[in-house]
Amino acid sequence: MSKASKTLLISLLLGLSFPTFAQFLRPDDFGERYTLKQVVVLSRHNIRSPLSGRQSALQRITPHEWYHWSSAPSELSLRGGTLETMMGQYFRKWLVSEGLLRENELPAEGTMRFYANSLQRTIATAQYFSSGMLPVANIRIEHHCQVGKMDSVFAPQITDDSDAFKALAQQQITAMGGEKGMAGIGEKLADNYMALERVLDLEQSQACLEGDTCHFRTDDAHVYLVKYREPGMGGSLRLACQAADALVLQYYEEPDAVKAAFGDTLRWEDWESISAIKDWYGDVLFTAPVVARQVARPLVRTMLEEMQTKGRKFTFLCGHDSNICSVLAALEAEDYSLPNTIEKKTPIGSKLVVEKWEDSKGQVFAALKLVYQSTQQLRSMSLLDLENPPMVYPIRLKGMNANADGLYLFDDLVQRFTSAAH
Repeated sequence: MSKASKTLLISLLLGLSFPTFAQFLRPDDFGERYTLKQVVVLSRHNIRSPLSGRQSALQRITPHEWYHWSSAPSELSLRGGTLETMMGQYFRKWLVSEGLLRENELPAEGTMRFYANSLQRTIATAQYFSSGMLPVANIRIEHHCQVGKMDSVFAPQITDDSDAFKALAQQQITAMGGEKGMAGIGEKLADNYMALERVLDLEQSQACLEGDTCHFRTDDAHVYLVKYREPGMGGSLRLACQAADALVLQYYEEPDAVKAAFGDTLRWEDWESISAIKDWYGDVLFTAPVVARQVARPLVRTMLEEMQTKGRKFTFLCGHDSNICSVLAALEAEDYSLPNTIEKKTPIGSKLVVEKWEDSKGQVFAALKLVYQSTQQLRSMSLLDLENPPMVYPIRLKGMNANADGLYLFDDLVQRFTSAAH
């Protein structure tokens, strides 16, 4: 029995409160019965400054001063780099414990790949992670475009603008709101909008005083689909997402939680409510089945190629939350809500991890997990190791049967990837 399992058992017997299941599901729980053969990681970048500057629309919707970031708009922060180094160090300890990696390894050519979208925050995230995982290897991060330009592999763009595709996509998107369609989505977010408005003091903002925006409307969100561009959105949900994103990032970066909330003392539930606006935004734009399969296809193909590359032991692909949520939707993942984080779908710095395991009979299996730092770990910058691991959450795929250890047959997973890649 692993140490994590013993801890859980003791807690149950004594009637003690204990953390959620995700904290006990460590990646090395399979080690006694299986041998780890390969790992493919699709990562979201770590903490960045908001995508738009302080003098943009963000400043107009609050009378308060936003956090003064040390990094330029959209770029990885120093805290984000430090946290990503810690995550890389954790992966090193885990992979060494499983025998896939040697301490201070200098990887042979072709055994490892670090490939990032060509933006500063993704390249830097991959660089920091590699420094933690392979501190003496001086890894060069692969990227294919001029820095600042989106790589087509990571750009979740529409490739079909036919009337039939648009009609089906809009049908699937509006279905998320029930009978009322997009207005139904807005109604679901009414309380979330109110929580965000209170923190921003939106009614005292320049935008409101000039007669522009005093409240986030629930009936004006709309999605547009343009060939060779990312799915786009207009209306209050888009503006609310920008504000929620900036506020959540500020909460991660600013040590004083009251200052992070512009002087308010927010409960955990309040932060969850504000962050949920971002989750809805991502779901609406990237998880409708017909949209997800289209925008995720390049990354699904890349991941599949990595899973089947002979001699490859480890792959790190660094992109965005839109990449993770669209890939999971394309693979038909079951719905989930992550514990111990205010971001329930794709927390900052989170990683979709595909693990390839082999049993004593030579049969090959696979596991899918989301690995992420809890909100507390992010804010406190907790050191990570095998005794203090990040959160690890199992991902289940619809229509696929796992064995008693939660593992899928590797060939079955390859078939699911293959289906999503076409």
